[in-house]
This record gives sequence, structure tokens and C-alpha cells, in this order.
Amino acid sequence: MQVRKLLFVNGPPLAALRLLALAVLAIFPGLAAAAGDPRQVFDGNSPDWLRAIGKLTVPAVQYQGGYPSHHRENCSATLVSEAPGRRADTLLTAWHCLEDYRDLSRPITVTLRGADGGAIVREAYRAADGGGMHADWAVLKLSRAVSSEEVVALPVHPGLADRGLPIIMAGYSGDEGLGAAGQALTYDEGCRITGQQPGESESDCRAFKGASGGAVVQLAPDGKARLCGVISRGDSASVSYFVPLDKFRSAVNRYLN
Repeated sequence: MQVRKLLFVNGPPLAALRLLALAVLAIFPGLAAAAGDPRQVFDGNSPDWLRAIGKLTVPAVQYQGGYPSHHRENCSATLVSEAPGRRADTLLTAWHCLEDYRDLSRPITVTLRGADGGAIVREAYRAADGGGMHADWAVLKLSRAVSSEEVVALPVHPGLADRGLPIIMAGYSGDEGLGAAGQALTYDEGCRITGQQPGESESDCRAFKGASGGAVVQLAPDGKARLCGVISRGDSASVSYFVPLDKFRSAVNRYLN
């Protein structure tokens, strides 16, 4: 790459600074996304309930020309429980994350962040799902429960999320910016519900591929987090859709421990 020499007299001219900024963003496009990105990256100062959101890894098989093609589907999932303080073995995620899961000899796994900062890995199996994008939800059961000392599971919202209150959307987005290609848990806490249709709600949250199956949370009057939906899809900019938990509450209640 050819670099032009810029001459500065009493400080760099504005035009030169603009050229330099454009050059940097061209080389590192992730910086452009992060600059105007409303999301935050989970760290030691983040709300502790975010530990209930895990990175879901699904060994998937797609057929092309009659031949199987193996790949790994990266999504998100949320550990839920019937009441705070209980051991939990139930995850909620999106149906499309499991769409190509065919080889049962290769387990689905979820990785959670423990209270001590270490990784908690569990195998999971499908218990129930909506069967298509029209009902993009799924319930998974863990091979072994997670104690509340390790991760405090999220309770579920008792009804439909209040459209007049903010929501928080969190997951392992696969963008190269704040999401660090799916390695960082990111969350957007300053967004709202912009539309509610039967079976699907729209928001102005930002989420990328990889956050699918992640959590949509609304805080109760006492400040406690409650899961009110599962991330389904979006445009990776200013529109994200989620499946309200109220749509599949009966299935969740059936499998909660």
C-alpha cells in the first residue's frame, strides 16, 4: 500500500486528519462499527444476571449435491429456572439454531461464565421447539444441572413484556467489532419494543448473527431481571425481532425443573 507523505505546518490540517481517519477505518473496519455501536461488552462491572446467557455450539450438517457438509452453528442460549436460587438444567434458544442438527452422536454444547470467571461447559439435548421460523424458539435440557453458586439462572417474565418499558438484548454476536467474532458477550440495554405482533415482537436493539437464541430481558420494578423473549433475527443495525416467551410458555413450564 502506497502511503502519501503529509506536511504539517503549525499542526495537521483538517483535511489530512480526515484522510488519516478514513485510511484507518479502511484497514480496521471493526472500529467503524464499534464507534457508533450502542452495545456494551460484558465485564466485571456488568450486571451479574448476564452470566445466565451462554454460547451455544451446534454441530450442523447440510446437504449439497447429495453430499453432507459439516459445520458449526454458533448461537446463544439462556439458562432459566422456576425460581431464584435453584439448580437449573433448562435452556431457551431459537429453533433455527438447531435446524441442521442431525448427527446425534455429536452433542450440542453450551458454555457459561461461572461466578469465578471460569468456563462452565455442559452438553445439551433438544426437548421441544416451535418447528420453524414462524415459531422460532426451542427448549434444551442440560446433561447436568448448574448450581446457583456457579450461575444464577434467570426467572421467566410472568406475562407479556411491557411495551412502555425498556428491554435489554444480549448474546454472543459474531461481528468483528464489539462481538469479537462471537467470543464476547455483548448487550444493548438502551432499546425499546417498537412493535408487537402475534408470536413476534420488534425492537430497536442491535444484535448480529450469533446472538440468535439470546436473551431479551425486562427489569421488574425491584430491578430484578426477567426473561421475556428469545432473539430470532434482525438487520444487524437498528431492528431486531424476538419471540415473546408468552408464545411458548406452556412448553417452558413443562420442562422447568
